[in-house]
Amino acid sequence: MTDSLKCDVAVIGAGTAGLAAERAARENGASTLLIDPHFAGTLCATTGCMPSKLLIAAAEEAHRIERADIFGIKVGDVEIDGPAVMHRVRSERDRFARLTREGFDKIPDGIMIESRARFLGPNRLALADGREIEAKTIVIATGGEATLPPAYARLGSRVLTHESIFEIEDLPRRLGVVGSGPIGLELAQAFARLGVEVSLFDRADTLAKVRCPRVHRALLEAVESELNVHLGCDVEPELCEEGVTLRWSTNGEANDSGEEHFDIVLAAMGRPPALDGLDIDKAGLDCDEHGVPCHDRATMRCGDSAIFLAGDVAADLPLLHEASHDGAIAGRNAAAFPAPIKTDRYVSLAITFTHPALATIGSSEDDGAITGTVDFSDQGRARVEARNRGVLTLYAAAPDGRLIGADLFAPAGEHLAHLLTWAISSGITASEMLERPFYHPTVEEGLKSALRTICAATPIPLPDDQDKGAPPGS
Repeated sequence: MTDSLKCDVAVIGAGTAGLAAERAARENGASTLLIDPHFAGTLCATTGCMPSKLLIAAAEEAHRIERADIFGIKVGDVEIDGPAVMHRVRSERDRFARLTREGFDKIPDGIMIESRARFLGPNRLALADGREIEAKTIVIATGGEATLPPAYARLGSRVLTHESIFEIEDLPRRLGVVGSGPIGLELAQAFARLGVEVSLFDRADTLAKVRCPRVHRALLEAVESELNVHLGCDVEPELCEEGVTLRWSTNGEANDSGEEHFDIVLAAMGRPPALDGLDIDKAGLDCDEHGVPCHDRATMRCGDSAIFLAGDVAADLPLLHEASHDGAIAGRNAAAFPAPIKTDRYVSLAITFTHPALATIGSSEDDGAITGTVDFSDQGRARVEARNRGVLTLYAAAPDGRLIGADLFAPAGEHLAHLLTWAISSGITASEMLERPFYHPTVEEGLKSALRTICAATPIPLPDDQDKGAPPGS
């Protein structure tokens, strides 16, 4: 007879979303089981946010030293020790991963099950060890997996993904990066700043799906100053004596083509939801054209079923803070099933840690009746620090100029992005934001010209008790 386990809420996957879902369900009175084949730690700690930022930190330090002569500071020959760079990346990465795994010790005994799970029905799971689980509700939080098309898989050890790139012992001489999303863009620039010859390829005509043409022009100009960029092109990989040959061709107006040789290739072509092996068809769910179960973002519930999604597997916004929020929403609703508890979602915020930082916030220009733009090329504080490049565009709704979104590639971009996201979340108008103090000289002062442009296009005047001028260098 097959061993059978029972619980109120079964959670498949112990990443950021799964951990949040299990915790929320348990804190809301449900009995839980958390199923994962490895319990290795979260994507962020092991192969995502933290190792990539460690590499970027090394790249930023090298770049800062290289540019010291702008300030009249002469630095001798700088040597980048590739093995030492990668050793620190792995050492600190392993520390973050260990601390994440130590969090598993806080989960009560009997909840964690180290195994793979697949659906037998809407409320039943089969484990790889032969046991079965009967649950009132199930949360799928299996995350995403790096995609590797067959042509790239044939490259063997010469092709890497974000799951393996940090294991290299030394920096390559030449690196081809295929895919200009956040992962590809961040790592391409970082490796280039560490002295690697880098070329970046993408089928799309825009880097990182940037919405604003003005912001994209600033981003493209900055990236092209550090590495080769080929957009709107198809790429064919092939092994060669030197490593890998990438042949590329464009079908646009340029109608260009060529080939380049690399030691290794980083395939950064996305992370589709990890649904293989779940036998999702036996769960009786309606799925979209990509095979992802249809769900309500306010509850994370799949249709009228007792199944919920959380995190990257939902293919909504593959970001840690969204995964954590997904998990809390899904776990709470799974425990409260069948009574739905709808949650207002965050204003969307995505940051790509290029230099300067790139960010997309809230609604786009298509949704805004009013826009205001600031160019940081002559902004005071940015110029003082010799990081005066980039553009920020604000979007506001008519008639009152309420802020609804922004796109930016700007100095202090990650901090400006948080400031604007919080302002949008609070429903602040451009004129209300101008009533707040802006310290001088700061990068934040750069917002004032964009805010004033929005105010000038609305019937709401600038605050009468505010100076209409600007201090030097603002």
